[in-house]
Amino acid sequence: MFLLIPGSLVIGFLCSSVLRPMVDAVPYLFAYVTLTMAIGCGLGQLRQVLRRPGIIGWTFVLTHIAAPLIAYGIGAALFGAHSPYVVGFVLFAIIPLGVSSVLWVGMSGGSVALMLALVVIDSAISPIVVPSGIKLMFGAVVDIDTGGMIRDLVLIIVAPTVIGVTLYELSKGRIQSKVQHIASPISKLCFVAVVALNAAAIEPYVEQLKDDMIRLVPVSILLVAICYALGYFGALPFRNRETLVTVSYASGMRNISLGIVLAMGYFDPLSAVPVVLSILIQQPMATLHHYVLQKLNKPDAGERSPIHVR
Repeated sequence: MFLLIPGSLVIGFLCSSVLRPMVDAVPYLFAYVTLTMAIGCGLGQLRQVLRRPGIIGWTFVLTHIAAPLIAYGIGAALFGAHSPYVVGFVLFAIIPLGVSSVLWVGMSGGSVALMLALVVIDSAISPIVVPSGIKLMFGAVVDIDTGGMIRDLVLIIVAPTVIGVTLYELSKGRIQSKVQHIASPISKLCFVAVVALNAAAIEPYVEQLKDDMIRLVPVSILLVAICYALGYFGALPFRNRETLVTVSYASGMRNISLGIVLAMGYFDPLSAVPVVLSILIQQPMATLHHYVLQKLNKPDAGERSPIHVR
């Protein structure tokens, strides 16, 4: 991630004139990435997680209510309530949970099944959560094609998720191991392409950002850190290390590529800038968070060892 994400951003900026005509392919590339995630989750895992509605509901309160309100407050205080940057900060906070969080949860000793199910459920409800959240916070200030956004979210998130879960069930869970050696590398290439194409799309606007970057970068770092902290401290009442690890990563990591797609498709292109910056910050922050978790919350002798995801 440290190499792929910055590298694809650089390629997108340097080759923007060549890549810009292909930007329309982004939703379809992203739909494939979602599909490869969904084939690892079945109805049994979803049912298991639904037996713990308190954790699910609380995670979504932290990620889709508390985090967007904090993002709006910080952005409005520094840039003004009507700034496109504020829309970008809120969009980062309100988009669905990140697929790569599943890997970090596994490496840090959290519940992979819970995290995977949270991602799938959150992706499925995103056509309701994202447009309604933006509309409630900005109202008439931001002119949103709500119908178009819902249609795109269904295309790139909901439909691939449903197809993936269905394939998992029909194959009795065997499909992921059968196709992973092919599907996973292609998924990474699609992810790189999504980032590069969106970088190419915003390249013409970069000249406008020189004076704002001094404030944008620190605020983006602060917001990502706050999202991790929300999950960590919000999960403390559960008094369970596995839950704490899972909820903290769920709160800290967002589906950034989707955020860029929505920012470029439905808002001022400048609103995509905080989302792009978050791409560079989110993964290094995940590494730091992993280190902090290992130091502060070492498994007790009676706990099982962390799950490692191949």
